[in-house]
Amino acid sequence: MFNIKEQLAILPDKPGVYIMKDKDDKIIYVGKAISLKNRVRQYFQSLKNQMPKVRAMVSNINSFEYIVTDTELEALILECNLIKKNRPKYNILLRDDKTYPYIKVTINEEYPRVFMTRQFVKDKSKYFGPYTNVGAIKETLEVIHKLFPIRTCKRDINKSIDRGERPCLYYHIKKCIGPCTGKVDKEKYNQLIDDIILFLNGKQDELIKKIEEKMFLASKEMDFENAAIYRDQLMALNSIFEKQKVVTTDEIDQDVIAIKKDEEESFIEVFFIRKGKLLQRENFTAKTDEEEGIGDILSSFLKQFYSEAIVIPKEILVQEKVDDQDVIEEWLSKKKGSKVTIKVPQKGHKRSLVEMVEKNAEIRIKQIEEMKRKEKENFDTIKRQLQHVLALDFSPDRIEAFDISNIQGVESVGSMVVFENGKPSKKNYRRFKIKTVTGPNDYASMEEIILRRFRRGLEETQNIINETITLNEGKFALFPDLIMIDGGIGQVSSAQRSLNSLNLDIPICGMVKDDKHRTRGLIYKGEEIFLEKGSPLLNFITRIQDEAHRFAITYHRSLRDDKSIYSILEKIPGVGDKRRKALLKHFKDINKIKNATIDELMEASEINKSVAESIYNHFNK
Repeated sequence: MFNIKEQLAILPDKPGVYIMKDKDDKIIYVGKAISLKNRVRQYFQSLKNQMPKVRAMVSNINSFEYIVTDTELEALILECNLIKKNRPKYNILLRDDKTYPYIKVTINEEYPRVFMTRQFVKDKSKYFGPYTNVGAIKETLEVIHKLFPIRTCKRDINKSIDRGERPCLYYHIKKCIGPCTGKVDKEKYNQLIDDIILFLNGKQDELIKKIEEKMFLASKEMDFENAAIYRDQLMALNSIFEKQKVVTTDEIDQDVIAIKKDEEESFIEVFFIRKGKLLQRENFTAKTDEEEGIGDILSSFLKQFYSEAIVIPKEILVQEKVDDQDVIEEWLSKKKGSKVTIKVPQKGHKRSLVEMVEKNAEIRIKQIEEMKRKEKENFDTIKRQLQHVLALDFSPDRIEAFDISNIQGVESVGSMVVFENGKPSKKNYRRFKIKTVTGPNDYASMEEIILRRFRRGLEETQNIINETITLNEGKFALFPDLIMIDGGIGQVSSAQRSLNSLNLDIPICGMVKDDKHRTRGLIYKGEEIFLEKGSPLLNFITRIQDEAHRFAITYHRSLRDDKSIYSILEKIPGVGDKRRKALLKHFKDINKIKNATIDELMEASEINKSVAESIYNHFNK
């Protein structure tokens, strides 16, 4: 058994990373230290002087591990990787844990392509990003393909030439110069790619000068057709660049970062300035406590954001001194390959830049607060309407909706989605594999999942009363004010039977659709309630029904995909059931396994070098 007191006594006085775990052996916090001995002991001394968040974390620590490193820089890099991999509960984390997209330039290909991707693969391609705004990426790609006629297809160009395949529509409408025709000089094509890279790097002057030189050369050689193309490119680029706001006379690349806080969240605004012009802006949200300082939040943000970023500027301007600033500067400089400085300007135009970004963060907070206020007002109205049409004695604040998904009874699953105060509460979503029903029987499947959900809820409630678990540990202990079923009288009756068998009295209604598969109204107490088309209440119920369906069908597809992945992996020598599970757990999908290097494959548990080589060779024959 882990003895915290004994382990604290033997902590080394060396730099490293410490990993806090709860009673379920789940990582709840990752930190770094110059001295592991001093830093880790601090958590267990004089808790009354600690922030509430730290006291809550320490109360949940059941054990800890540590990894000794040679330097504080190594500790910082390891800390970044562990936080990214495990997303511990008590670390400051950016709200959205999805993988942010990049723009990828496949310079590893003979005729490179440019497209959006969420996967960062070490394949010698060039990446730009990450970006939070997918719309901005799509606009950028649209501009690129309009200005630079490169291919968008996935064809093997050399095979297309050998087979004499006809070029696609993009060639005929002059959106692609058509390398597949075999008439395109490879050097000319790669010049287009070089121009795109200059464009994405924000090197406007260099790009304009280069295209001007091409235009003058084409004119000199009497190649008026190409000269006109270069002229049109110049006009379009100048039009784009003129719209970019000049914010400083500095010729260096800068990122300007500012944070504004409320009681629960921090709003982080980032302006990317290249050669004095505002190239783009991004914003992020992090869940934070009121007591957490700007310097600490900045430190966490810089480590998370720049561990993913491809382009690192020479200078980063912030509003307050960053915690661990020296070691973060050292890490960024190492990543960039040249010196990076973090500055807190106190006066002059750089201070004005920070104030401008701060002002934008403040405007964003006000916009979000106003949006939340309007959402609350709208839902209060919808809630009153729903309470009225169902003649309920109480307000339906928590709604649970259920749906069944299968294909002819194969891989039948159920979903439970939860809406609290009008918003989806995704942490409370649950999914069920149908266990007792054979074949396509939605009624029996619905009866099963309702029985399982509420029987488990009653058991947990009893355990909470007996103090064997806490309310937070109960996954089903909180009951809804209203149950909604995707279906008509048959599904509602099935759900009602399960509730009756448990002696529970919770109102149930069915969400019915018209012959065009659109939400039409509700079934309640055996009668259909028609709702006005386009009304806020009908739109809200449609949203619930669509979400329950989406969650069910996504789970159903994932089970089918898992089977498909299993069948692919079954063909690889040395990959048995245990290793298939390990690969799926580590990589999540088959494409990541296909694109992984031997070293990356070996990062999955159960995968040694010979098995990794076998997997790699299978997909890279």
